[in-house]
Amino acid sequence: MDTTKITLDVSHPGQDLHLAIRLDGQDAWQENGAYAGPVVIDMNDDEGTHVLEIIMHGKQPHHTQIDAKGEIEQDAVIEIKHLAFDDINLGHLVVEKAVYFHDHNGTTAPAENKFYGTLGCNGTVRMEFTTPIYLWLLENM
Repeated sequence: MDTTKITLDVSHPGQDLHLAIRLDGQDAWQENGAYAGPVVIDMNDDEGTHVLEIIMHGKQPHHTQIDAKGEIEQDAVIEIKHLAFDDINLGHLVVEKAVYFHDHNGTTAPAENKFYGTLGCNGTVRMEFTTPIYLWLLENM
């Protein structure tokens, strides 16, 4: 059985923010405190369609400091600095393929945005891909 290694480089400041990673609806990793470093998930590379989800929750109004002009002075966010399949960094492909679902922590209607690597609101980044991973990479890079 061949496997694919999914690697995410996470920068998570803590501050009561929670980060979970799901693969095909199953919990693959979670952290309820500060964490910085790689997260590695191994998966079967048999032919199929898969969904990777990166979920942030626990953000509260006190995590964001806003000045008198309404500008953000300080904010608690989680960054995904790199996402790679079998050590191949997806780079801009993440922006093209991943969708960030959130509602600005309850202050707006649900929104779908491109994902540029930063989770600043409670929500879910969702990216669909197929295996074998090398075929998906060839078709999409």
